[in-house]
Amino acid sequence: MAKLKTVYICKDCGYESPKWFGKCNACGQWNTCTEEIEQKESSSARAIPFIGSEKQKPLLLQDVIIGEDPRIDMHNGELNRVLGGGLVKGSLVLLGGEPGIGKSTLMLQTALQLPSMRILYVSGEESARQLKLRAERITKEYGECYIISETSLEQIFSHIINIQPELVVIDSIQTISTETIDSSPGSLVQVRECTALLLKFAKETQTPVFIVGHITKDGTIAGPKTLEHMVDTVLQFEGDQHYMYRILRAAKNRFGSTSELGIYEMQQNGLREVENPSELLLSQDHEGLSGVAIASAIEGIRPFLIEVQALTGTAAYGTPQRSATGFDIRRMNMLLAVLEKRAGFKIAQKDVFLNIAGGLKVNDPAIDLAVISSILSSSLDIAIASQVCLTGEVGLSGEIRPVNRIEQRIAEAEKLGFKRIIIPNHNYKGLDIKRFNIEVLTVKKVEEAFKQLFA
Repeated sequence: MAKLKTVYICKDCGYESPKWFGKCNACGQWNTCTEEIEQKESSSARAIPFIGSEKQKPLLLQDVIIGEDPRIDMHNGELNRVLGGGLVKGSLVLLGGEPGIGKSTLMLQTALQLPSMRILYVSGEESARQLKLRAERITKEYGECYIISETSLEQIFSHIINIQPELVVIDSIQTISTETIDSSPGSLVQVRECTALLLKFAKETQTPVFIVGHITKDGTIAGPKTLEHMVDTVLQFEGDQHYMYRILRAAKNRFGSTSELGIYEMQQNGLREVENPSELLLSQDHEGLSGVAIASAIEGIRPFLIEVQALTGTAAYGTPQRSATGFDIRRMNMLLAVLEKRAGFKIAQKDVFLNIAGGLKVNDPAIDLAVISSILSSSLDIAIASQVCLTGEVGLSGEIRPVNRIEQRIAEAEKLGFKRIIIPNHNYKGLDIKRFNIEVLTVKKVEEAFKQLFA
């Protein structure tokens, strides 16, 4: 007979304790304790007959054969880029995002774009009729995509054995439960146990599995932190429900880089890939408006131009406000200190509001020069020429530090019709200017950049 045991689990890190705790002894967070009933079962009760499962034997390191991981083309350029060139067989991919952001649409659209593969789409939140209505909006060709509305993990594996799919999609992991655990679906124990069994299935059968996960109020994926350590890839689907752009990022990827991002546009018939985001992220009507600067940024291997918008004004209540959307607020405060100390502009008693247009969150330090230029443009109420682009990292002494992949940044600015680009002086060494049809200006300090912009 199964033994029932009450345990207290930290929902942030998965730490287990037989007693209730206010502060987690592992991660130090407060009020993260949840009570769960854990049921111990024999190993035979947890055994699931996977397709073609075999016992593995220890191998000598020199006997291990390595090679390129075979990847599956998802017929989706943005998703392929974020995954590192395609989906690796036997990988477990976790997709997280806010409710209504488009996670189910992305998964169903991806499944319908693979007509040559046998796919099992498991939904614990929607009925088969709801899935059919969404599929009709996306495409009229369904291929060999099987759908099932099921929440029992044992029944799901039974369908997998009968269908033998080449790709499995679970939407969502919080709705799936296993009979071996006496706990409600969505609990920490259920989520962790179901994910562990799906991981075992993926590795033993070399069948890739996508699982969709909910996120909490603070933006993290619901469930224990160990869930993110178990999977091979963690994808974050970001964006605002009131805007049409969606950003797909890789928070973790064992088979590729985590610096890549994919950009989609939400439309009536599904998600459209944005192959050239620069044209969509730049507004075409900022001629003569102060507080706007164009920066050449790079995310992963993709260069694109973004619009940095700033607004300054006298602090109404004595204490100036600082607000940044899509940019690190602490880095903005550092740049404001550089602007006041090194360049001599009084910003301490002014409100400063910064926004990265298009809903992007940019971590590239090369947009520092555009940030301080837009702030100064708004403070002086002098517009920056619309045909000028900037790139460069700003140091604490006011110097313009070099950035990487300068040729790709210049080429992107030239492709979009910009006439001039301001780059760090150190990047000029070894740069072949003749191959570009754009004027390249070099600066060493922020004062030189301001002379070029506001002379």
